[in-house]
Amino acid sequence: MKKTLVAFAAVAMIAAGSFAPTPASAQRYLGAAVAGGLIGGAIVGGAIASSRPAYGGPVYVEDAPPPPCRWVRQRFWDGYGWRFRRIEVCN
Repeated sequence: MKKTLVAFAAVAMIAAGSFAPTPASAQRYLGAAVAGGLIGGAIVGGAIASSRPAYGGPVYVEDAPPPPCRWVRQRFWDGYGWRFRRIEVCN
């Protein structure tokens, strides 16, 4: 919410500055424009830098224990050739 409000304020400042009447000479008021940009950037950058990160810190997650029983494919010889069957293996 804070970032949205700061971004909206920055856009409003830029928009308000663009509607102001300006002289036709490009050499005048250039210093004021640069200073306004630096100040606006400092305000927005400070607001972003002071906000807390979107993620938490490092978290230890323990692996889930293996299931007590599982199904395994087993190859076996049936007298004529190799075949496969599924058997249940429990620990």
